Amino acid sequence: MRGKAEFTVEPFVDADPGAHVLAAIDEVRKRGFDAEIGPFGTAIAGDAAAVTEAVGAMLEAARTGGATRVALQIDFVD
Repeated sequence: MRGKAEFTVEPFVDADPGAHVLAAIDEVRKRGFDAEIGPFGTAIAGDAAAVTEAVGAMLEAARTGGATRVALQIDFVD
C-alpha cells in the first residue's frame, strides 16, 4: 500500500518559512522522502507505513519548532 501526505505548517509568513516549517520538512527528509515543497504546503509519497511514521515525526518537529497549527491530508491507495 502507498500513501501520500500533504501538510501545511502555520503560522504562515509569505517568503519566510520559519523554523517550525523548516523543522517539519527536515524531519521528512531525514526519513528519505523527497519533499515536494509548494507555496502553501508540502507533500511526500511512498510506502504507507513509512509515510505514517514520517508524519508523526513531522508533527512533533513542527510542534516543538513553534507551529500553532498543522493542516494534514493523507491518502492511501493499493
